[in-house]
Amino acid sequence: MEIKLFDSELKIMDVLWREGDTTAKHISDVLKEEVGWNMNTTYTLIKRCIKKGAIERSEPNFMCHALISKETVQESETDELIDKVYDGSADKLFAALLGRKKLSAEQIDKLKQIVGEMK
Repeated sequence: MEIKLFDSELKIMDVLWREGDTTAKHISDVLKEEVGWNMNTTYTLIKRCIKKGAIERSEPNFMCHALISKETVQESETDELIDKVYDGSADKLFAALLGRKKLSAEQIDKLKQIVGEMK
């Protein structure tokens, strides 16, 4: 089952991925600091993530646990990007990345290394 998360929900998940299991209150405090959200906004988004099956809630203290990994979401988002923007062609996406003027020599070497490891 694939779970589609919106950017705002990914911010919730990102706190959990960075910090591990934590309370809804802590997530709210972090996101108030990082993006200026109030507690109601954060709690609403946490509840949406629970409904979608991305977060599990337990008591006491409204503890939150991520049910999906960052890698799973990255893979899913990458597949969607490839399908939507690059006609399902991963090599077109890779060529676009390599063609970016903003890549440093170090980043280009890293990409070459990744390709080399795949052979």
